Amino acid sequence: MSKKNKRKMEENTEKKAPEMEQEVQNEVKAEATAEAAATTETAAEENATSAAEEAATPADSQANLAQEVETLTARVAELEDKNLRMMAEFDNYRRRTNKEKLVLMETAGEKIFTEMLALVDDFERAQEAMQKTEDIDSLRSGIELIHQKFITFLDKHDVHAIETENADFNTDEHEAITTFAAGEDKKGKVIDCTQKGYKLGEKVIRFAKVVVGE
Repeated sequence: MSKKNKRKMEENTEKKAPEMEQEVQNEVKAEATAEAAATTETAAEENATSAAEEAATPADSQANLAQEVETLTARVAELEDKNLRMMAEFDNYRRRTNKEKLVLMETAGEKIFTEMLALVDDFERAQEAMQKTEDIDSLRSGIELIHQKFITFLDKHDVHAIETENADFNTDEHEAITTFAAGEDKKGKVIDCTQKGYKLGEKVIRFAKVVVGE
């Protein structure tokens, strides 16, 4: 290649270099602009999605709250109804129980008095016999028999006489009507019983009236 042609090629290359550099810069700028636009578009989409979620959240919360309120309201109504039913059942039970107790008391009293009528019959027969006979021994035997029947009747209903003979004075069972000087060995002892006391089961229904030694 001649020096002239070589020189000409170098001059053409020097003339094209600025143009090529400008093209590269333009391409870089274009890529940067496109990338910035894409980033902006992505950010806008994310913001739109976030805004939509934020807008939907209060609505969902209100819907959930309304549903929870409805559920609790139904539960309260159910409990109130159940409470009313239980109160009605208890009131019916109380009335029924009181009625049964009343009937039981009336029935128990009726049974006791019915059994006592037989003793009344015995006393009436004894009174008739006292007017017709002079046999004191037979009258005494009849009275003793009636007394024993009455004691049996009391035992049947768990009524027992309170023990007083040689017993220590007990304020839970005895009522002291007076004291008597009976010696040191009789101090605090029941000396005499002027009226028998009775217990129904373990409950004292009449205190024994006694004289206490001192």
